[in-house]
Amino acid sequence: MLTSQCCVTSKIGYLGAPSSSFFSRDSLNALFCAGPSQTSHRSRGARFIVRADSDFYSVLGVSRNASKSEIKSAYRKLARSFHPDVNKEPGAETKFKEISNAYEVLSDDEKRSLYDKYGEAGLKGAGMGTGDFSNPFDLFESLFEGMGGMGGMGGMGGMGGRGSRSRAVDGQDEYYNLVLNFKEAVFGVEKEIEISRLESCGTCNGSGAKPGTKPSRCSTCGGQGQVVQSARTPLGVFQQVMTCSSCGGSGETSIPCNTCSGDGRVRRTKRISLKVPAGVDSGSRLRVRNEGNAGRRGGSPGDLFVIIEVIPDPVLKRDDTNILYTCKVSYIDAILGTTIKVPTVDGMVDLKIPAGTQPNTTLVMAKKGVPLLNKSNMRGDQLVRVQVEIPKRLSNDEKKLIEELASLSKGKATSRR
Repeated sequence: MLTSQCCVTSKIGYLGAPSSSFFSRDSLNALFCAGPSQTSHRSRGARFIVRADSDFYSVLGVSRNASKSEIKSAYRKLARSFHPDVNKEPGAETKFKEISNAYEVLSDDEKRSLYDKYGEAGLKGAGMGTGDFSNPFDLFESLFEGMGGMGGMGGMGGMGGRGSRSRAVDGQDEYYNLVLNFKEAVFGVEKEIEISRLESCGTCNGSGAKPGTKPSRCSTCGGQGQVVQSARTPLGVFQQVMTCSSCGGSGETSIPCNTCSGDGRVRRTKRISLKVPAGVDSGSRLRVRNEGNAGRRGGSPGDLFVIIEVIPDPVLKRDDTNILYTCKVSYIDAILGTTIKVPTVDGMVDLKIPAGTQPNTTLVMAKKGVPLLNKSNMRGDQLVRVQVEIPKRLSNDEKKLIEELASLSKGKATSRR
């Protein structure tokens, strides 16, 4: 166990310490105290947890002075046993990744030297991380490729061919802009649209290779589909895994198909029937699965996204699921009340204007609005705003009648007093 003498110090050697290009030995000893367990050190209420890293030599079951061939042999044996395709026990995949991580470091002379001196902290300080491969399965396949895969491992018979060359790439999504008029958006519509997308090439059956020819291993990446770029900096050697530009990540090169120029896909147009649900609005997106671009090397096709744009109605305005409309009535009709014709999405409908309606009153026409999206049996309302028109000029007869009405109103007011 770690003792109370092993603590976290506030004086940590900087990366540019004179005795090392990464971390000084004293600084690392102050941070990482060797031991298989963990403990905590309290100082003024603060708590620090120090955890010991796993030993890569113990993970592979080899001695610290084991040769490269011994390390590789140990890795192959353990990788066969703990590969998730063979071992279905809980934790097998985690163990497989731990084994791959250990081999990735110990099989590299520079990383192994840093690890022997400083442990995992030395690798991280050098900016190396844990190696050249993007995942442990790439490392596994790079070692077993060319050896007949997993040989007689039963259910693993095809593992040797499951490298970068056969990795499927899903197709990209396609987008289509669909313009609807106001009523089509409100009630829904079925449209036939023509889309352009990439489909699998019929000449080469999607392989991208000229019929009658066979692909060969890419000489640039050795069939891995990836290359490692290294750059030496004051902090150490930085390595980055890049997709091979020669083969595009497939790990193979071949004579390209004349029809698709090696892509395995060709662009074609297709007409599809699209059912637009009631209640869509500008900006709504409809998703049509598997109608996007075809995948490569057996990858799934993308989806088609239809972007809706609605042409506004010159009279009716939409506010979410409600429809807004403004009507004008004379001051006589507002006083006495009347019935008027009002346009709606269902056609012309009678609307009763109650007697004594005040200017800017809003009348509600229930369930004359927009259906709720995916709930067509539920609708919003149409809100009618009443504008009372006051005439600027009156005829002599009209003026006389208004004056008589005003006299009557004054008489009623006096009698009430």
